[in-house]
Amino acid sequence: MKVFGKNVFNELRDNYHVIKKIYLSKKFNDEDIVKFIKNNRLKYEFVDNKILDGMVDGNHQGIVMVIDDYNYADVDNMFEDKVVVMLDHLEDTHNFGAIIRTCEAAGIKSIIIPKDRSVSVNGTVMKTSSGALNFVNVAMVNNLVNTIDKFKEHGYFVYAADMDGINYKNCSFSDKVLLVIGSEGNGVSRLVKKNVDEVIAIPMQGHVNSLNASVAAAILIYGIVNR
Repeated sequence: MKVFGKNVFNELRDNYHVIKKIYLSKKFNDEDIVKFIKNNRLKYEFVDNKILDGMVDGNHQGIVMVIDDYNYADVDNMFEDKVVVMLDHLEDTHNFGAIIRTCEAAGIKSIIIPKDRSVSVNGTVMKTSSGALNFVNVAMVNNLVNTIDKFKEHGYFVYAADMDGINYKNCSFSDKVLLVIGSEGNGVSRLVKKNVDEVIAIPMQGHVNSLNASVAAAILIYGIVNR
């Protein structure tokens, strides 16, 4: 997996053995990073900036790292958490990274994503999460509905965010919560919505009738943890 940016590199310093190779722009001038790379005998190569541009989609700041692929968590280890967030085929990597940051800030340690037709953990997600990914577990599952059923068996009440739900402020959230956030374009899928316990909504006062997925997730997450 390719990750990029100075902040991401600095986040990896304590775990630098996962870095397989580093590509640096020939114009890269961060002496502290270069010194760390050389002192720890990390494999590196100076290349033209255009090569870095073709490696990743985003502002690489002159540094791209090849690291081990992300090690997804086991969903069966999440059943002790008070609040778990499930993303129903989210597609935007920046939204995913922002949701990871919100979860970490709110004390939520577990996120679930589906294997197919969904964003996954990549370099953009790692950069957007601003280090929060190091403290949040992400599990990838084959079937969201089956996973919802598992959480119900472990005492969770499942809530899905959708426009036609009840006002989340009027909801008495249970002790153990699985919160489902839908995709940017289609929201929560029909089958998932059919299998949740409650559909909740954020009241709208303006002319727009929807919010960015990461913004909606942040509002609901803090509404739940501060209940």
